[in-house]
Order: sequence, then C-alpha cells, then structure tokens
Amino acid sequence: MKKIVAVIGDRHCSPNELKAKLAYEVGCALVDNGFRVLTGGMGGGETDDGVMDFAMKGARSSNRYSDGDTIAVIPGFAPEQASRYADIVIPTGLDVYRNCITANADAVIAIGGGAGTLCEMAFAWSLGRLIIGFNNVEGWSALLAGKPIDHRKRYKNVPDDCVYGIDNVDDAIKILHNNIEIYNKRHSRIR
Repeated sequence: MKKIVAVIGDRHCSPNELKAKLAYEVGCALVDNGFRVLTGGMGGGETDDGVMDFAMKGARSSNRYSDGDTIAVIPGFAPEQASRYADIVIPTGLDVYRNCITANADAVIAIGGGAGTLCEMAFAWSLGRLIIGFNNVEGWSALLAGKPIDHRKRYKNVPDDCVYGIDNVDDAIKILHNNIEIYNKRHSRIR
C-alpha cells in the first residue's frame, strides 16, 4: 500500500514564488517515488492558489500518477471548495480541527506556513509523525527546521528527533526513504 505524505504550508502564494515551485516539485517527486499526496485540500478556484494546489498539481504531473494519488481533507462540507487537482475529497465539516487528520499522514512536509501550518506541525509531532520542513522559505517550516518541537523523546532509536530541515526536494525524498518506516507509531489515546 502506498504511504501518504501530507504537504502543508501557505494558503496563498503566487505561481512565481519559491513556495509554489517547491510545492509543485514536492508533489511530483512524491508520486514519482510511490507516495500519495494529502493536503488540507483548499483551492476550488480557477487559478492555482497556495501550497495545497501546487502540490497536488505537481503530483498529477508525475509520469507515475494514477487516480487516487491526491487526497484533500477539507475543513467544510462543500466538496467544490477543494482543489481541482484532488482525486479524493474528504469534506470533514471540522473547520480547523481537521488539521489533526491532515497531520496524521505517514509523514508531513511543511513549506512555509502560518498558524494553520504550525498547528498541523504540532499535531504531527504529538502523533509521532515524521516531519520535514523547508528552511529556505519564510514561515513556520523554516522557524522549526532542525529543532524538536518540544522536550519529548518520541522514538528511542532516533537520537536527534526533530523537524528535519531541508532546502531542496531531493533531500526531502531521501529523508522519507530513510526514515518513514522508523516513524511508525500510531496514536491510540492521550497519555
């Protein structure tokens, strides 16, 4: 079964921004390497608008793309609010609370981001997920790259557990291949 990687970040960015370029390249590289792409799914407009749209558009550009490789977990009940690049739309009606669902993917890649991205990164940390953050763009991904989010020792076999800081897509894919099986705990309850 294909692993699912959440791509999170800025809700709005222009096509010529580095964040948009990175999101597109990440989406394509994930599918090229046998992963599915999950996002908070927003879009629904005539133009590409934000990390979520660009990541799913990139995923669909992969030569290995197949139906079902892009998943949108949207905050409202209206599926038409989802990115037009989403194959599977999950309209949760949970508003920002759906961030926990997004963060529970097999791994999370953050590209910039504001408060929503910070929330998703914190949930991913609490849920024991692998987190990768681009350190070359403005936002929470850069602010947390290379740092643990809190004092917890989440995995005994990961001595330097942190948000893995990167500045290119190739490093993201290497970290995924080397670590996704290690970050395998699943949340069962609040302890």
